[in-house]
Amino acid sequence: MRDMQKGFTLIELMIVVAIIGILAAIAIPQYQNYTARAQATEAMAIASAAKTGIAEFRTQNSGWPANNTQAGVDKATNHTGEYVGSVKVASSVITIGFTSGVHSGKNVTLTATNQGGSVSWTCTASAIEGNQLPTICDGSDE
Repeated sequence: MRDMQKGFTLIELMIVVAIIGILAAIAIPQYQNYTARAQATEAMAIASAAKTGIAEFRTQNSGWPANNTQAGVDKATNHTGEYVGSVKVASSVITIGFTSGVHSGKNVTLTATNQGGSVSWTCTASAIEGNQLPTICDGSDE
């Protein structure tokens, strides 16, 4: 009786390693973009109080708040998260500063515009790639 082959041949193992390498080359950059987008999404959640404050101020005063206090939100450095270090209001602009993570040292800016009684928001972040930002920062209004 012939001996049965036991185990894998070298070529079979090399094919498996090559397949794993190709999958890793695709998956790792996608995961990095996902992580960066999740960190930027935290900024949008933290800035929601400032957005509400600006909209309420605009409704009541028909102007824009000069700072965080007029917008009815705490000082800029008290709006923090794991990656966000500050949320600063100046007129119709909210500047969100990152202090850690992928976007450390960079800012995202939300700009309010009056749309005949309602407020719409435009998100910009020139130093951050578009695929690393939440979908509301894709260049369209919220």
